[in-house]
Amino acid sequence: MSRKKLSRRLLGVVLVLSMVLPLTGPGMVLDASAVTQAEIDALKNSAGKLADQKKDIQAQLKAVKADKDAAMNKKLLIEDQIDVIRQEIANINEQIAMYDKLITEKTAELEQAEAEEKAQFDLFCRQMRYMEEQGEVSYWSILFSSSDFAELLDNYMMIQEIIEYDNQVIDDLVALQEKVTADRTVLEEAQAQQEAAKAEQMAAQEELEAQEAEVDRLIAEINAHEDQLEAMEEELNKAAKALDSQIRAKEKEYAAQIAKVPSESGFLWPLPGGYNTISSLAGGRIHPVTGKPSNHAGIDIPAPSGTNIYAAKSGVVIHAAKGTGSSWSYGNYVIVSHSDGTSTLYAHMSRIGCKQGQTVKQGDVIGYVGTTGRSTGNHLHFEVRVGSTRKDPVNYFKDKTLYVTSKGKKVSLW
Repeated sequence: MSRKKLSRRLLGVVLVLSMVLPLTGPGMVLDASAVTQAEIDALKNSAGKLADQKKDIQAQLKAVKADKDAAMNKKLLIEDQIDVIRQEIANINEQIAMYDKLITEKTAELEQAEAEEKAQFDLFCRQMRYMEEQGEVSYWSILFSSSDFAELLDNYMMIQEIIEYDNQVIDDLVALQEKVTADRTVLEEAQAQQEAAKAEQMAAQEELEAQEAEVDRLIAEINAHEDQLEAMEEELNKAAKALDSQIRAKEKEYAAQIAKVPSESGFLWPLPGGYNTISSLAGGRIHPVTGKPSNHAGIDIPAPSGTNIYAAKSGVVIHAAKGTGSSWSYGNYVIVSHSDGTSTLYAHMSRIGCKQGQTVKQGDVIGYVGTTGRSTGNHLHFEVRVGSTRKDPVNYFKDKTLYVTSKGKKVSLW
């Protein structure tokens, strides 16, 4: 075979390879990750602030040890700490979710980069095998075999194209190998950080359980002191009276929104059907623990911590936060105002499940049973107001089977 024919054959094979196996190159990669490290860092920064807040609460816990009302004060501070720990857990859960997304994206990028690297390596190997099968070809001999100057220029351009193509194949292969290494490193780092976040999540959950157990211990300690129980009830009654003017102000603020939400004719029982035993009735009654006469602003309905609390009627949430000042005794509480002139209050929640200004429908979950504030056991404290006048809630549930505890026994209310 003449040198001229050999050179032309070589160029033809290279051109065919370039069409059959298109150059992939390092630029053909997936879009940039939707999750950025900056977003994860922002969550970590927020977690750091929560940790500082928790340290401040812990310092206050140490300061109240010598106080004569230490058990109740410590309980309230621990509840604050529990709120912060719950926020920490929520923050960590967001981090883990972001790492899940980041790992999924980086895994896909790595798989694509590895596929591109393999295709490029296959192209390189095919080209090398062809060169080996054809034997060594001297570029100088191709040039010197030219019959005239025009053919010399053609052969020179052909050789340049072959050399550039060879170099490009090798450069792209190296670039893709580097990308595979970089993507694998990012993926491994994300997986390691996610495992660290899961360890933090587990530690925070254990701390939460320990703090909740401490609250239970303090409740038992408080229950052993009748004077503290009487003081708690007095605080609740003061808080109920103080709320009247606040409710009027909030109802005025949200009047236009409240008017747009039709009220049902009746009230829905605020807890699941199985929790229909009242431990404390409204109005004048004998205190179930101290045995002394007392007054009660609403009814108490025992239920396990975390039990759903339902909106008794459709309306607008005019308060959804932890009590402060005169209302701190309520712990986490919600007030819903209804367009028929009534409002309902739900107190001692472990967690609030709605926001101030939110419109809720009858039966919506607005929170979860707890024992926050001036409380010595998991229950819902439920109040009904008509205007500024507190009413006995049980009068709105005459058609419901209700029970009350009396002298340690459960008896029918009706």
